[in-house]
Amino acid sequence: MSRLREIRKSRGLTLAEVAALCTPPTTAVTIGRLETGTRQLTVPWIEKLAAALQIEPRELIAQEGDTTIAVAAQLTADGAQPLAEQLNLHAPTPLAGTIGLVIRDSQGDYRAGDQLWLEQLPPDRFSEAVNTDVLIPRSVGRFVFGRLVATEGNRLQILPARPGARQTVVADAPWVGRVQALIRRF
Repeated sequence: MSRLREIRKSRGLTLAEVAALCTPPTTAVTIGRLETGTRQLTVPWIEKLAAALQIEPRELIAQEGDTTIAVAAQLTADGAQPLAEQLNLHAPTPLAGTIGLVIRDSQGDYRAGDQLWLEQLPPDRFSEAVNTDVLIPRSVGRFVFGRLVATEGNRLQILPARPGARQTVVADAPWVGRVQALIRRF
């Protein structure tokens, strides 16, 4: 059974928005037919939709033993509101190649005990990470973590999360780890 509708709704996307995210773009009608099962969800469609939604293909197919959490309400600018229809949350599945970062001391938006999942990007994709938090390897097993504010050729400008810290410039980084998910226990 497909979880396409659940995933789309949980992200607040319309059929047309999912259709536009596909490569090549498709139509909202096609996405609707794939959701309802009137059009067969083949392996090529699963791969195309997973890439568009930035999830692992296996997340689109409900598995026996999947754990779900029923959503009770949604928080809006007007406060907690009831849902128009039932919605479930599923445990996140990391993308292939995901690496982790553990926060030991609170900094910026991150609290001690948080876990970050990072997507490793090669140098030709560094510009995709501008204005996001990244982990960058340096020589001798050291790292820099902070907001990637600019890229200039092979030089990356990072603003650390610590208050009062100075901007750091890293040249010739082999990869950057862009924050994809925050796991926080209260």
